[in-house]
Amino acid sequence: MVLEKYNMDSTIYTQPHRRYNILTDEWVLVSPHRTKRPWQGKTDKTVTVKKAKYDESCYLCPTNKRASGEINPDYPSTYSFKNDFAALLSKTTESNFDEGLLKATTETGICKVICFSPEHSLTLPLMSVSEIDDVISLWKKEYAELGANPNINHVQIFENKGDIMGCSNPHPHGQIWAQQSIPEIVLKKQIQQKNYWDANNESLISDYIQQEIELDKRIILKNNYFVALVPYWAVWPYETMIVPIKHHQHISQLNNAEQLAFAEIIKDLTTKYDNLFETSFPYSSGIHQSPTDEEHPEWHFHMSFYPPLLRSAEIKKFMVGYEMFANPQRDITAEQAADTLKELSRIHYSKTN
Repeated sequence: MVLEKYNMDSTIYTQPHRRYNILTDEWVLVSPHRTKRPWQGKTDKTVTVKKAKYDESCYLCPTNKRASGEINPDYPSTYSFKNDFAALLSKTTESNFDEGLLKATTETGICKVICFSPEHSLTLPLMSVSEIDDVISLWKKEYAELGANPNINHVQIFENKGDIMGCSNPHPHGQIWAQQSIPEIVLKKQIQQKNYWDANNESLISDYIQQEIELDKRIILKNNYFVALVPYWAVWPYETMIVPIKHHQHISQLNNAEQLAFAEIIKDLTTKYDNLFETSFPYSSGIHQSPTDEEHPEWHFHMSFYPPLLRSAEIKKFMVGYEMFANPQRDITAEQAADTLKELSRIHYSKTN
């Protein structure tokens, strides 16, 4: 590729413009004139990182009783179990409703909770690379086992971090929802990747990240196997995406070296998030990878982070008004957000204060 083709100093980027999301066939409105640069000041006090290793009232801590009455084992590393309050059930009475414009059908699935660590106060940026590597190993195991179930066609791995993201328990954990149907957002990404694969016999995301690496405008972190960047079409103020440089359809294809590199970049990125406003940075993160119904050579897996914080630990970005009724919109550009995150340390603020 010739870099001169990609003129990021074009006038279009200094005035209101729309950016196209190649993965969902959607657009985001960008209004850079409203904020010429990211917020530089902080109005909040640094949040002290809690040190409690165990909470007797926590239903995720080792040896504690959950609401179901089950007792957690004294797990030394990671631990997974079926969600006691699952949104999906493996057995339902199959039924369909179709009358005029009203349609419904039963849905089956399996919901699991993934405990990242036995320590109650740890979060991903405070965990060691080897501990995060253990989490990825569990993700791989669950993806393979759940995906092998003939009644499961998609496996969604995700984490909600922080009270404002709806996390009901501060113990470090994520979830997996595996279901019979393929969710709508995943279907959109599948269509876009399949169309590109059929036309070019190349991964859409592979070509995209190669262009991003050449431009180096939105890359935050890079190692031998992964890049972390602010997507060109990002909606959330500090939205990011971690992508393997090699074309992998799903996480099960990672070898040991690649998996360790994935753990390293997750730790570094989430540390930068915490350092941004010196708080335990909230977000929703999720891994989009190939559905498990059949082979999908077009898929290129990626992990996205959608954080709501905008200017400080107390100022959140909400999708309201125009964004609810018309179109996603952002003020700070993806390039401004990337520059801010790139400059932040990979050493957690709690280790330096």
